[in-house]
Formats: sequence, structure tokens, C-alpha cells
Amino acid sequence: MMLRNMTVFWLHGEELMFGGNAVHPVQQRIPQMKMMKVHIPFTFKLHETSNSSYSDLRCTISSQVPYTLQAFWGVSIRELHHFLWKAWSSFQTAVKDDSLLRGHYQHCGLTLHETSHTEKTIQMFMPEGKLDLGTPPRHCYPLVIFLIRDTPENSTLHPDETVALVNVVHIRDNVCTLPTNILAQYLKQANGQLSSLKQLYLATGNALSYQDDACSDDASQRAVVLDNGGGSLNTSQEQLCVVCQYYPLSRALLPCRHTCICASCFGKLETCPMCRSPIKSYFCVRNEDYLADCALGLEKTGASAKRQAFSQWIQNSITEFLGLH
Repeated sequence: MMLRNMTVFWLHGEELMFGGNAVHPVQQRIPQMKMMKVHIPFTFKLHETSNSSYSDLRCTISSQVPYTLQAFWGVSIRELHHFLWKAWSSFQTAVKDDSLLRGHYQHCGLTLHETSHTEKTIQMFMPEGKLDLGTPPRHCYPLVIFLIRDTPENSTLHPDETVALVNVVHIRDNVCTLPTNILAQYLKQANGQLSSLKQLYLATGNALSYQDDACSDDASQRAVVLDNGGGSLNTSQEQLCVVCQYYPLSRALLPCRHTCICASCFGKLETCPMCRSPIKSYFCVRNEDYLADCALGLEKTGASAKRQAFSQWIQNSITEFLGLH
């Protein structure tokens, strides 16, 4: 027996085409970014006060290792980024010789040599004189604060060990009236790797800072799950997926950085459910051990749906062949 009208389909580039003029796009598999876990021994926070200014800037710092703090005012943006990509040995030499960013800042600020400690509030102020930051877009950062790990001579660190946290701070002024805030934070590892720390945005709208998890924006396109000994998302009060409201959220979407969905719902989406931007990649912010239960449920419902679809296809084909429609 041969059917009169056979449905023929084939793949053409990125599209799945069926006999006739209908074209149905094939959903592309969204790639997962590679993960690595990095321990951060430092924390750095600005005090959220309306009085933060060049004459009174307060921050809170903690460290699990001995370190050197060096602050610089009016730092050349170009020269800072050039220096950040240098080897870890260059950082060590610059701190030892007191030549860190020499010639590329307008005022040298606070310098401290500290042992490990819990959170401590530090007050900073710019020495006498004004900064020439240039007209927007500016060519200098108002303030850059280095937290550099102190290591004994001839000591060996693991290549993935964190050796420096570099904090770029914007300070509100008459030209740029944005509130005082941390513009950027850079993580330096002993192997020379440089990562730009970014916030993740939870479904509640709250920001998840690097103290819990963060992603890197480096050339190798790796996601870095950063750990400073604090809590994780896997708690008794963990948030649920905004789509199904059943499984815990476990995936951070890129490039928008919204952390709002579970692995089960992820495969059904092409855009972020929070901001509707296209999903280009993702990484996991917690384990997904719940997937076993999810797969079992999908297997049961999927098998039933396939049987129904096949039965309906047979019925429609026979009806069309006999001309009964």
C-alpha cells in the first residue's frame, strides 16, 4: 500500500523544512560555559552612604591571608588594564619595589600591610589637590584599590590561587553625577589569569555579588564560580524557578546574568523570562541533582505523548488515503 501524499522533510542549514512551503526553525542547543571554582580570600564593600566623596570614602575589607593594600587616585585607564594582564611576578616585584603603577596615577593614597582579619572599616581621603579625570568619556579612574596577597619568597602557589583583587571605584562629582559605586572588580590568579567579576541577578531582583557566585568575562570564555567561604544558593530558603515554581533555580543566563530558571525549564526557552533577551549561553550556580526526578517524570509523560501522536498520525493517514475527510 502506498499513501498518496507522503510528508517529506530534510534539514537545510539551520532550518527544518517540510514538503510544501512551510519552514520550521530548529532550536539550536545553547552551549554551557566551562566551570572552575576559585577561592577568594578577600572581600571589599563600599559603605552605602550619600556622603561618599573624595574627602570621606569608607569601605569594609576582610581577608583570610596576609596582604598589602594600595590605593591610587586618578589612575590612567589604559595603563591600568595594560598592567593587569602582566604576570603575577610583576605584581610581586612592583609591591616589593614600591613601583606599582608608578607614573600612571595622579596621587598616591593609603598603603597598608595587614595580616588576616575579619571585616574592618577603612576610611580613605584624597591628598590635597584636584584630579584631572578628563571630560567624558574620561581617561582616568577616580580611585583604584589593590588588595595583593603577601607571599614569602620562594613560596609556590597553586596556579588557580587568587593573588589579587583590584577594585575600581567611581566617586560622584559635578561632572559625573552617578552615585559613588564600584565600577569594576578584577580577580588575578597565580597563573596570570584575569577575570572581571560580575553580579548575578536573582529572580527577586536582588543582586548576587561575587561573594557567592560570579562569572568571568575573559578571553577564554570560562565561567568562574567564586567562593569566599560564604553561603551558597542551596539553602533551606532557596528560590524556585520563575517558570515552573517547583524546581530550584540553578542556571545563570548569559549575557543578561539573570539567575531565575531550573534545568527542566531551560530547554524550553530561547529568551530570558525576566528581560526577554536571547539566551546565548549559561552556567550552573548549584548542583542539579533534582534532574533525575525531572527526567523520570518527562519519560513517563513523553512516552504517553508519543503514543498519542503516533496513533493520531496513523488515523489521519488512513482517513486521507480513503478520502473520508
